[in-house]
Amino acid sequence: MTEASASTIWRWLTEDAIKPWQTRSWIFPRDPDFAAKAGRALDLYARVFEGKRLRPDEYVICADEKSQLQALGRRHATVAAGPGRPALVEFEYRRGGTLAYLAAWDVHHANLFDRVEPKTGIEPFGRLVDDVMSTEPYKSARRVFWIVDNGSSHAGKTSIARMRYQHDRARLIHLPVHASWLNQIELYFSIVQRKALTPNDFPDLDALTERLLAFGKHYRQIARPFEWTFTRQDLDCVLTRIADHEPHLPLAA
Repeated sequence: MTEASASTIWRWLTEDAIKPWQTRSWIFPRDPDFAAKAGRALDLYARVFEGKRLRPDEYVICADEKSQLQALGRRHATVAAGPGRPALVEFEYRRGGTLAYLAAWDVHHANLFDRVEPKTGIEPFGRLVDDVMSTEPYKSARRVFWIVDNGSSHAGKTSIARMRYQHDRARLIHLPVHASWLNQIELYFSIVQRKALTPNDFPDLDALTERLLAFGKHYRQIARPFEWTFTRQDLDCVLTRIADHEPHLPLAA
């Protein structure tokens, strides 16, 4: 028992260096080749591949999909923001279906390609690749490196062979599992989410499609390469810190 007040106890807890009631979710790298795979993508961002500088006719593309995007038709029209209050978005909605938004981003030249598909998959992703690889300067490029995650549309060694068979100048580069944060296309998707999809107030899929493609068209006019500063050295520091927290098993007798 203690006679301390609730505010005093709260102050003690707040000032304590260790706060076991606070947690933060994270994913421990499980890929034994995490550093090598992630480093390869970071090298490409720095215009280096296998220790050699990329030529001017070699390009780096980041690509991915935003799947299961919903059209949520609000049961009352959204009320625009007014002096001293935010916009009002009706809580209740009607589901208008889902679609997928696919995008590819030229890391060094800020060229954006995008398309809307009913769903993700090998064939929809292949159409995005075709859009890029049939357009100059990629059509005549010496090599075009495609950085992707391990989603089912472009996973495994089969996807590497399929890409090479369909486009002999294209090279598929997989990030490690759980490393989508190293894919620059996610920066664009975060912009789309904030600028084009929030709030989610679309009566049907046609309206959602129109918004996505109109935003992509607008972004192409203002796009600049992202100021990517995370390097191999930064990655090594992160992995070292993670390793310091990894439990060490006792040696066998």
